[in-house]
Amino acid sequence: MSTVFLALQTNDDTRPLIEAILADNPQAVLRDEPAMVKIDAEGSLVVRRSSIEAILGRPFDLQELQINLISLSGHVDETDDEFTLSWAH
Repeated sequence: MSTVFLALQTNDDTRPLIEAILADNPQAVLRDEPAMVKIDAEGSLVVRRSSIEAILGRPFDLQELQINLISLSGHVDETDDEFTLSWAH
């Protein structure tokens, strides 16, 4: 399998996102860098709107992820409910 990743700015807005991503992807590895975090995962990485909303306590539009997104690696499959990175089509 190949590794996918998501790199996000580190700030108050992204902390709940990071928490939700790690909870939904137990295979993911968090790498803290200055001013950013990188989340690596073998195979795929899923960002679920419902998980983020549960932590935030408010509605969340997955497109808000783009505001703090620095970089990513993998094929993107995006719906209103999930943002998935993988190498499979």
